[in-house]
Amino acid sequence: MPEGALILDKPAGITSHDAVQAARRVLGEPRIGHLGTLDPFATGVLVLLIGRATRLAQFYKDREKVYEGTIRFGYSTDTFDLTGQPTSSRKDCTLEESVLRRLFLDLQGTYVQKPPAHSAKKVCGVAAHRLARRGEQVDLAPVPVAIHQLELRSIAGAEVQFYARVSAGTYIRSLAHDLGERLGTGAHLAALRRISVGEFTLASAVPLDQLEPRWRCGDVPFIAPEDLLPEFPRVSLSEPALQGAMHGRDLELEADAATVKLLDRTGRLCAIARRVASRLYHPAVVLPDANPGPSGPASPADAMPQHAESS
Repeated sequence: MPEGALILDKPAGITSHDAVQAARRVLGEPRIGHLGTLDPFATGVLVLLIGRATRLAQFYKDREKVYEGTIRFGYSTDTFDLTGQPTSSRKDCTLEESVLRRLFLDLQGTYVQKPPAHSAKKVCGVAAHRLARRGEQVDLAPVPVAIHQLELRSIAGAEVQFYARVSAGTYIRSLAHDLGERLGTGAHLAALRRISVGEFTLASAVPLDQLEPRWRCGDVPFIAPEDLLPEFPRVSLSEPALQGAMHGRDLELEADAATVKLLDRTGRLCAIARRVASRLYHPAVVLPDANPGPSGPASPADAMPQHAESS
């Protein structure tokens, strides 16, 4: 059975959950989850964790995201994107490059961003977008986000092509909406493509419609569990030490890192351990060989998406 990570190039028109379900059908593996939602209209990098690797989702919560897309100025929408209903009158606007570049520069760095009502954020355990679609008032608290890089690529009429490198939890739809408010014209996100999530890029992505034929030909580029989380040093263990770690027992290691990957003698990833004192490490996550059948639990990475960064 496959395990590790797989980078999909999600097409427009389906949800991230739809893409996960498609991968489950093709690969015959129920334990598949994703690392961060892409809205249905958005395309690009959707990272799947497969099999035992779903247990590693917690270590990917803070990965930087990179996007390119289109902002349409002239009116805002209730979803902050092209799928919503207009919430302001349409305006004919002439966009000045110097003004836009200054606005883009002003938004770089840390700023407090209000998530859109139509988002995956939970309100009393219910996704905000479900409440918004029922016509209920949704008021989400603003949160600090980091815009590491925001570039103006081109202007064509009322549309602006952009490139953005942002922190996890940033809503690109909110960024577009905020730009429209600051310019006084209204704006919404017209197109979005995610080109990387941390170390995962489009260069290694498989288009969803190619997954099945490539799987049949043995041409799917899975990333092995031991090759994930490259920032964590590898530590190979003897069989007795490994068995202790797999049962949750602390162990002493000749390591100098806060978190390490524990491998068996064949180089297979078996656990992630965190330092608790000096050279004493505690297994934070173990990757057992047990393989639940089709009725096994859904992956935590899919049941609890990290953030709707494309929102």
